[in-house]
Amino acid sequence: MDRESILSMDPNILLSMINMKLRDFYSDLSSLCEDIGVTEEEIKNKLSSIGYKYERDQNQFK
Repeated sequence: MDRESILSMDPNILLSMINMKLRDFYSDLSSLCEDIGVTEEEIKNKLSSIGYKYERDQNQFK
């Protein structure tokens, strides 16, 4: 997936995908973002639009 397709995703689908990847493959959000080519701020902004924020201690968006 490229940066544009990730950022144009429906936020609810993106939430599901990001939380699954954080749970199964990445120890933190910065590692995931580096791997998929987006900034943490871009992901956080997109998911905050539907009321979610990153919980570092739980490594997921809630």
